[in-house]
Amino acid sequence: MSENRQPQRCVICAWRGECQKRFCVPDGGQHCPDFTRDITIKAPQEEQQKK
Repeated sequence: MSENRQPQRCVICAWRGECQKRFCVPDGGQHCPDFTRDITIKAPQEEQQKK
């Protein structure tokens, strides 16, 4: 995994509110084919760049 890529997690997925697989993917959502990052949640490096 590169430094620019953040891990996939159910809690930051744009589909988390409607997902039927939520929190039950065997690897914790790391390789969920439906994962799409919620753009309203800032990535940690974006927060650092703002400061």
